[in-house]
Amino acid sequence: MDPNIEKILKLPNKQKIGILVLILCLEAAALVYFLYLPRHKELNTLRTQLTKLQSEVDEKTRIANNLPKLKKEYDDLTVELERALTELPNSKEIPSLLTSITSLGKNAGLDFLTFKPKPEAPKDFYAEVPVDIVVYGSYFSVANFYAAVANLPRIVNITNVDFAEVKNANNRMMTKVNCLATTFRFLDKKEIQDDKKTPKKK
Repeated sequence: MDPNIEKILKLPNKQKIGILVLILCLEAAALVYFLYLPRHKELNTLRTQLTKLQSEVDEKTRIANNLPKLKKEYDDLTVELERALTELPNSKEIPSLLTSITSLGKNAGLDFLTFKPKPEAPKDFYAEVPVDIVVYGSYFSVANFYAAVANLPRIVNITNVDFAEVKNANNRMMTKVNCLATTFRFLDKKEIQDDKKTPKKK
């Protein structure tokens, strides 16, 4: 028999028990360190991944449940965009639009003293088309003209309105009115690209 084992067998029972407990503790520590802790870490990692995947599933489920609503919103926005597009003319329609404005003024009883288109001002996807206008006529005619312009199917803004030379003629208040009429048009893709290439003036 191994001498070391013989020495252990000759030890008092308390020491034998102590050695046995120590051996068991070492085995338990080894099991915890080499088996339990790695498994526990792996389990926590899997739980974290599961939580993340569950969140993704919940989010995709929420989106899937909202698809009918989102589709309706998209369809509504498409209709709204198409309606907006009809309010902004393209470059070919600008001359006829300006002609319509002068016709409205003449039909309202105004005399056009000045109708001077100014250079366009390109923006992101559209351009402002300003026109200096000077008309002469009665207050009533001017009001009718502005109301008719407001009812055009195209967008036309009237700004910088200035009344001058107000006088009474044949019991009618006559005036000369200076204003700026601004309409808008969509830029085509080539115009947008050219505008991006042109260096902006500082």
